[in-house]
Amino acid sequence: MKYTSAEAVLPEHLLKEVQKYVQGRMLYVPNSEGTRKKWGEKSGNRAYLDLRNSQIRHQFEAGLSIDQLSERYSLSYDSIKKIVYSKK
Repeated sequence: MKYTSAEAVLPEHLLKEVQKYVQGRMLYVPNSEGTRKKWGEKSGNRAYLDLRNSQIRHQFEAGLSIDQLSERYSLSYDSIKKIVYSKK
């Protein structure tokens, strides 16, 4: 997260209002509702996991056992079980 001086971005009247509550400390301002990305969207991890899980489900439906999939994808038996029996 990049540090930005409040003096550089806030109008003077708003800066004075914020200073009533916080002075000389870092302040996190979250994104407004609806603009926040879900976990993994920015890095691509979510798309990777969705594709991997889809492949696991397809291979399970094609006859591979949970044990075989667990070995192939280096995941626990319970993790594979959650993936193949989830409603996606």
